Amino acid sequence: MQFKDYYEVLGVSRDAVADDIKRAYRKLARKYHPDVSKEPQAEERFKELGEAYEVLRDPEKRAAYDRLGARWQAGQEFQPPPDWGSGFEFGGAGADGDTAGDTFSDFFESLFGAGRRRGGHASGAHAVPADHHARIDIDIDDAFAGAERSITLQSPELDAAGHVRMRERSLRVRIPAGVREGQRLRLAGQGGTGPGGERGDLYLEIRFRPHRLWRVVERDLYTSLPLAPWEAALGASVRLPVPGGRVELQVPAGSQPGRKLRLKGRGLPGQPPGDLFVELQLRLPPADDAKAAELWRRMAAEVSFDPRADLGI
Repeated sequence: MQFKDYYEVLGVSRDAVADDIKRAYRKLARKYHPDVSKEPQAEERFKELGEAYEVLRDPEKRAAYDRLGARWQAGQEFQPPPDWGSGFEFGGAGADGDTAGDTFSDFFESLFGAGRRRGGHASGAHAVPADHHARIDIDIDDAFAGAERSITLQSPELDAAGHVRMRERSLRVRIPAGVREGQRLRLAGQGGTGPGGERGDLYLEIRFRPHRLWRVVERDLYTSLPLAPWEAALGASVRLPVPGGRVELQVPAGSQPGRKLRLKGRGLPGQPPGDLFVELQLRLPPADDAKAAELWRRMAAEVSFDPRADLGI
């Protein structure tokens, strides 16, 4: 996927105000409108203009896009950073009016998703325009016992000159035990102010930070357990870290690499709780001294074992 420089597409500077962006779009849209333009690839250019204007006319999308910085070049290979969008507060309503394209590029979808077109949000439509939405990253450990955390959110707003600037606020949030990735927490009255003065709600979408031990799928946890060859061959009792402590895991004799052992109920709490799946891996001791090398040679000579027997060679 290639990076798109929306400022370059519209021919405006990165500090252009809203009126400059609108004028540039309208001028170019007239030039490349496929119904009247004789320019080569006018339809494709027209769609690019519509996508760029969809982002830069909307203070929220523009501020989110600007967080990528100016280090990216048009056409450069691009993937959104892992923390993309975290802590960024979106409102429920956007700018009025239409843009040129209804089908946007993969680049646009990777940043905003189909649900954020025309001022919407990837979490879907909401009845109250003053509702706000944000995604926050939490530690997996907080999902086991629950926690109270301070979070900082940033939201864009236009100043008197029409420039986008960021407003920052901090909130105390209670993380309930058993919260799942993708689940939304509702903070009543913490959104924006609607046309009638009513306060909307703030919806926080949960995402887990990468953990050094566990990977989460729904309520289940997955982890890897390194074993010495003799532990896998003979069986062993191995101490394993689990959420909230440790357990003695019984590894059956003759276990092969890739085998999964299931610890029922050791995943995220819930009704029912998830499970913990442990994938066995082999770690080979190095033959980095004479004694270790001699032991490997003895095993090779005395143990009848062909690791390629299944290949028929």
